[in-house]
Amino acid sequence: QVRLVESGGGLVQPGGSLRLSCAVSGSIFSNYAMGWYRQLPGKQRELVAGITNGGITHYLGSVKGRFTISRDNAKNTVYLQMNSLKPEDTAVYYCNRAWATQMDLWTWGQGTQVTVSS
Repeated sequence: QVRLVESGGGLVQPGGSLRLSCAVSGSIFSNYAMGWYRQLPGKQRELVAGITNGGITHYLGSVKGRFTISRDNAKNTVYLQMNSLKPEDTAVYYCNRAWATQMDLWTWGQGTQVTVSS
């Protein structure tokens, strides 16, 4: 069974930075495209950044140029570097397979809360 553990969230002022990490266990991590998702209260989870198993990245328009997704296959870990954070980035952030059908998504982890506020 695949286990996802997100960390690195916190409270940051507008314009600040955070680096999120997601440790993946129980799967051949390098085989899969991975993504970071976020969920605002009362809204659906959305994919904000994805990285293929070959390292090609894709971003939601509102985060392009500010967020960078990366992966370390040796550590089974995917990262999200978030710069120039805005209040509208406030959400719970999760990792999972990217561009997967609902049936193919792994069981969600607990997520990590990011709050951007002065």
